[in-house]
Amino acid sequence: MSKSTTKDTAQSENPKTDPKDVSNQIKDPDQWTTGGEPMTGAQASYLKTLSEEAKEPEAFDDSIDKAEASKRIDSLRHKAGHA
Repeated sequence: MSKSTTKDTAQSENPKTDPKDVSNQIKDPDQWTTGGEPMTGAQASYLKTLSEEAKEPEAFDDSIDKAEASKRIDSLRHKAGHA
């Protein structure tokens, strides 16, 4: 077996390197293993901006977790015309 064949076989057996495997690309925030952690700085900044653009300042809450921030961002993106 040549090196390229071994490499090709290893890549096709690894779902992270299989370009056809999209199972881990879009995941419900409720299923995130880190979803309960505090939202990131980037999420907080974007959520703050979107909540202002959508004229829903109450949507911003700096105590929410990553999963909730992601859900609010998705909702506000539509309302603010970014989706």
